Amino acid sequence: MQTKFRWLAAAAVTALAMGGMTACSSSGSDGGDAKTITYWASNQAPTVQKDEEILKQSIDRYTKETGIKVDLEVIPWSDLYNRILTAVSSGEGPDVLNIGNTWAVSLQSSGAFVPWEGDALKEIGGQDRFVQSSWATGGAEGQAPTSVPLYGLSYSLYYNTKMFEAAGITEPPATWDEFVADAKKLTIDTNGDGTIDQWGVTMAGSSVSNNAHQAFVRGLQNGGSLYTKDGKPQFDNDGVVKGVKEWVDLIAADKVVSPSDAESVNGSDMAATFAQGKAAMFFDQAPGANLAARDFKDYAAAPVPLEKAGATGLEGTMSHVAGINISVFKNSKNVSASEDFVKFLTSDDEQKYLNTSFSSLPVVTSAYDDTAFQTPEIQLKKEILSDHAQPMPLFSSEGQMETLVGTAIKNLLAQAAQGKAVSESDVKSALSDANSQMSTGQ
Repeated sequence: MQTKFRWLAAAAVTALAMGGMTACSSSGSDGGDAKTITYWASNQAPTVQKDEEILKQSIDRYTKETGIKVDLEVIPWSDLYNRILTAVSSGEGPDVLNIGNTWAVSLQSSGAFVPWEGDALKEIGGQDRFVQSSWATGGAEGQAPTSVPLYGLSYSLYYNTKMFEAAGITEPPATWDEFVADAKKLTIDTNGDGTIDQWGVTMAGSSVSNNAHQAFVRGLQNGGSLYTKDGKPQFDNDGVVKGVKEWVDLIAADKVVSPSDAESVNGSDMAATFAQGKAAMFFDQAPGANLAARDFKDYAAAPVPLEKAGATGLEGTMSHVAGINISVFKNSKNVSASEDFVKFLTSDDEQKYLNTSFSSLPVVTSAYDDTAFQTPEIQLKKEILSDHAQPMPLFSSEGQMETLVGTAIKNLLAQAAQGKAVSESDVKSALSDANSQMSTGQ
């Protein structure tokens, strides 16, 4: 039902893009002199309640400074994209909202959001204030962006330092082959009861977005790409097929991931498994707050293993340019106040506060001078984001791609978890089917 609803909402976005926005937002008051604006925030902390606690401090500072109140709603990631699409199609949305930056081009095509150009761009300090890899995620190339970076993120490898030491592993793996070999050493029965209770790796196998990210990164490392340069989907090309098979094989062939992880849905699940000592490694963007909430400290971050040691360019990709962006609805009656709120959240002081609180990366270069961002983990992620990250495909169908490819991988992982073999032809067939659904719009 969720997938069907998503396509119905996506169709509404397309219709709005073709016909223009005609609905009006019901929030706020006229004339840009709003005393209250509405804000949909994404769930960044271990719980929605923790998000509300962190954001309330920013909002209180903003209200004290401007007199404008902010009506906040924190929305879980499982609901956010569909909520946004419904708001776009109905016109009954917030004034300001967070988006996953990989959705930016898809949402831009609706025409529903304020472009950041001219005076609006000047008010937030101009493009040059921002980390340029993050800024590039704001919309389609050659068009004024309709979202502004808010939190920067990148994938890295997290590993349990005590488990590595116990296994005699002296450094994190640099290549995928080394990663799998280490994972096998770390997959053990610790109490001798005949059942594995420490796995080499944990994953969120039911997370459609995580799966799509892995297809993107592992595909590039293997010389493939989800799209041609002119935007034609090619999910079943050899490089992507090889990369996806490597990911699925962690359960199917290498047997270094618990089959139960095929049902794991998000980063909180992975962090819990990791902190409980049930797995030695995982890939994530910003698990620090989740691990701190569990008082777990015996870990370190490392670069994502590459297919070939020392690879550069596309084959040296370790992450997509991850992060959260912020947009303003064009038909908001509170555009002026909404833009001012974006300016506030992207100010140096709030960037330092928010990204420290959420264990994410600042998106304005000047914030990196703060001592909070001098830790080895943050410096590693900054380097990955600068030198080893690529934007997810900047095409309007990217959102649909994530759902189709991510779901195809989710189903392959479920097949593997049931003990069924997953061949290269199975992977290619699943990705071909996803590709054909893109072509037919199903």
